[in-house]
Amino acid sequence: MTLYEYPFNESIRTMLRLEHLFDRLAQLMPREAAVDHHFAIATMFEIIDVASRADLKSDLLKELERQKAQLNGFRGNPSISERVLDDVIGRIDHAFNGLNQLPGKAGQALTTNEWLMSIRSRISIPGGTCEFDLPAYYAWQQLPAARRQADLQQWIATLMPLAEPLKLLLSLLRDSGMPHKVMAQQGQYQQSLPAGRTFQLLRVRLDPQLGIIPEISGHRLMVSIRLMRQDAEGRLRPAIEDAGFELALC
Repeated sequence: MTLYEYPFNESIRTMLRLEHLFDRLAQLMPREAAVDHHFAIATMFEIIDVASRADLKSDLLKELERQKAQLNGFRGNPSISERVLDDVIGRIDHAFNGLNQLPGKAGQALTTNEWLMSIRSRISIPGGTCEFDLPAYYAWQQLPAARRQADLQQWIATLMPLAEPLKLLLSLLRDSGMPHKVMAQQGQYQQSLPAGRTFQLLRVRLDPQLGIIPEISGHRLMVSIRLMRQDAEGRLRPAIEDAGFELALC
């Protein structure tokens, strides 16, 4: 099944983008080719750019505190395991402390590294990191893979206090949604959202063998999903057949 996620607010949108970038970074880091480490550095700069939103750190800290308070409210509930509850709250405390001790914004320490900033200033220019533009960067790419990986680990360590709370909060959010099967009639599906409840994330799972792609829109009152199909030139066209899929509101 192919999973599609749709955020209902800007905060979750930012978190999903950062999660995507951290996942990419985790795939590039273990590789040994210089070109993979080039894109690891480019991804690192993207994380810094996305995380530069002024209120991101405080928003994450507030959400961690809210989740902890909500979980503490389950204490004494006979249907809740105290051991599991303590484990989750311990993870929240660890993520909170790590992020709270991070000075300034994520990656701020890297902005004082002139060598990295020289790369950052040219990496968005097509072909801007050629050896004649950045000879020192080209020389670094010729170093043994282990040396490059050690440098990357050192730089990325300044970003990891951000990665832990992101992963934890998104995991708690996703676990709050109960998936259920629905049917799109003639490629269209709409659902009114219950009053008094606030959802932050929509999750859709589709069988890839159907060859359809969901076009999702939504707000606090309703979600709408239009199923699309790619033509021979890659353009999306409405699918007009009935199709079932799995949906979860978190």
